[in-house]
Amino acid sequence: MNPCNTLTAGALALAVAFPVQASEPSDGAVVVTASRQPQRMNELLADVSVINREEIEAAGQTSLPELLARQPGIEFTQSGGAGSTQSLFIRGTNSEHALVLIDGMRANSATLGTTSLSRIPLSQIDHIEILRGPASALYGADALGGVVQIFTRQGSGPAAFNFEAAYGSDNTTKLAAGVSGQNEGLRYSIQASFDDTDGFSNIRNKQSKAYNPDNDGFRDSAFTGNLSYRFNGDHEVGLNAFTSDGRDYYDGGYGASAAKDYRSDTRVSSYSVYSRNRLLPAWQSTLRLGRGTDDTGYYTDGVETSNVRTDQDQVSWQNDIRLPLGKGLLAAEWLKQKVTASQDYDKTERTIKSLLAGWSASAEAHRWQANLRHDDISQTGSKTTGTAAYGYQISDAVRAHAAYGTAYKAPSMNDLYYPVMPYMGQGNPDLKPEYARNREVSLHYDTAQHTASVTYFHNRIDDLIQWEETSPGSWFYTPKNVASARITGWSLAYKGFYGPLSVRSSVDFQDPRNMETDTILTRRARRHANLGLEYTTGAWILGSEAVSSGERYSDAANNERMGGYTLFNVSANYRVDRNVSLFARINNLFDKKYEYVNDFATPGLNALVGIRYQPK
Repeated sequence: MNPCNTLTAGALALAVAFPVQASEPSDGAVVVTASRQPQRMNELLADVSVINREEIEAAGQTSLPELLARQPGIEFTQSGGAGSTQSLFIRGTNSEHALVLIDGMRANSATLGTTSLSRIPLSQIDHIEILRGPASALYGADALGGVVQIFTRQGSGPAAFNFEAAYGSDNTTKLAAGVSGQNEGLRYSIQASFDDTDGFSNIRNKQSKAYNPDNDGFRDSAFTGNLSYRFNGDHEVGLNAFTSDGRDYYDGGYGASAAKDYRSDTRVSSYSVYSRNRLLPAWQSTLRLGRGTDDTGYYTDGVETSNVRTDQDQVSWQNDIRLPLGKGLLAAEWLKQKVTASQDYDKTERTIKSLLAGWSASAEAHRWQANLRHDDISQTGSKTTGTAAYGYQISDAVRAHAAYGTAYKAPSMNDLYYPVMPYMGQGNPDLKPEYARNREVSLHYDTAQHTASVTYFHNRIDDLIQWEETSPGSWFYTPKNVASARITGWSLAYKGFYGPLSVRSSVDFQDPRNMETDTILTRRARRHANLGLEYTTGAWILGSEAVSSGERYSDAANNERMGGYTLFNVSANYRVDRNVSLFARINNLFDKKYEYVNDFATPGLNALVGIRYQPK
């Protein structure tokens, strides 16, 4: 039997195996991304996952995009090794349709529309919340496929020092250290990390005109700082800082120029300050100001050939109001995007002014949530989006919900104003925003030992932006609103505990289809699945994992097929004492040869071992 089919069948069996024994419902983690207000996981009217610190620590050599791709509804591709160009597809939508937030601040590049996820080290992250499905009514532009919100590490308890060191395949080195704590109303955390790897040649196909046999390494150093002071139960101020500097080597030339040395230096940063105040017993106000930056320079043989920097200044004023029934949300936001580049963009700035409102409540077994948002976008008009969701608690452990929502993606600054570049193309200032309408229904099971869900979604996206060649063979592309897509699918997920054994599994069946050409959207599989097991015995935690994907296509016409694959990973953690542990992880245990992107290499068998000091 095909291993992909075997894993899918196994994950499906676990994902739908709702346990039949009676059990009290689990309180669940508290999340904020689903409604911008704190909610328990077992009360949500949305499809949400949380990756906690324990799961992050077990990830070993895994990158952030790979970790995200182990969650339901998410796929990942990469053009080579660590630091290479990456794409993250949520429920089959484009990579530009995933909005990434770092401590509440937008991290997407204003020119590319995507986020340099490889520049966000796992060692800096406390936990991650993933909201699947259109969320523009909450977060505005670009949240068409979903939202990934990253929360960096915070301080609590007595002052404590943490440290981590690891070494692995391809001369990979990982170092991280920090200090955090709390003293009465003051909380603080400072974390720093360094990652370095020699990597491997990004392009595997020796027949490719861009083939270069040299190793394409990656290096990154990162820092986070979080500081807050709570004057009393009603007033708190704080600041969040994150910065990451990375250097990535890649294969970028053709023919004779392929032998040259190409690299990019990228800095991703996010800074914000906030004031959270209870102005009245039923009224809490949160004012946040910040800046997100994505700054990249491109080099050939050590000489800078181009550079581009985007800055996003953001102001958000959110008001949470306790009502006689439920909670109200009123907020205003202002976003300014600015491009500074070696190329001559026709326009280098734009602003988005937003107003939004929401209401969520429950009565007996009924729950509901409604949100409405209006965004006024300079140069491309305005958009109004909304969501409405209803849930019913069928029993103590079983609940169901149905939702309808609209969302949009604003054209990126490259889409609109990219300057004329021979053999590349130019932007189109007449583009309209992409627009989506999503319907979904879901059934959930929650107890102290088991959680499971089944979700059906139907997402229709109009005015999709595609870069098209102006004439065959010209190598000159311009973007147009020419396509529509319909993405339908089922997402099934399960997590459970059986004494010392924990299980997590998910399987996704989807049809991400271009309606104009009746073809599957590029690099997206119609089926993908994950299965993970962890067994605790004494001081040991032993883990195994399988990640599987069906076939995909590398081109829009579906002529270049990439086969499916199944990868197996194993891990071990040994607790020396309460605070010190040794860990090891082997990825791609059977050295499977597979592709994310046509002609580009992927990691073979690789391992990482290390030591971690983390006070408990």
